[in-house]
Amino acid sequence: MATDNTTRAKAARMADFMCFAIYSTNLAYSRVYKPVLDALGLTYPQYLAIIALWEEDHQTVKSLSEKLFLEPSTVTPMLKRLEAMGYLRRERDKEDERNVRISLTDAGRALREKGLGFGKQTVAASGLSPEEFPALQKAIVRLRDNLIEAAGKAQD
Repeated sequence: MATDNTTRAKAARMADFMCFAIYSTNLAYSRVYKPVLDALGLTYPQYLAIIALWEEDHQTVKSLSEKLFLEPSTVTPMLKRLEAMGYLRRERDKEDERNVRISLTDAGRALREKGLGFGKQTVAASGLSPEEFPALQKAIVRLRDNLIEAAGKAQD
């Protein structure tokens, strides 16, 4: 019986859980991002919203929410804060007033210039080679997509 408990205890070590490895890595990554985000005056989700709008300006709240893996009810207050900061505009879609479209202002676009070069910092902080970094990122995206698909199947 003692052997069975020991085996279970070894099997249940927190460091062996993939979810904990990802969670704790996310926290560590956030520490690397913090000085840059502080300099930009943004939170991480706000920064991601700005990046998504740099990639595709004038998108809907729904579209942006899907890209950020957040609910529109979570994204809307964040967008209101970014609008109050002068980084974006929100306006009803002229063709379908149920949709709200978000566009960067000149100040919002200028944030890109301030944030450029940060990617090199994060690659360097990772300790991974320039070849390893994108390979790991691709593997993580594949893991995320597989988990989303599995979660969807579990709900069916």
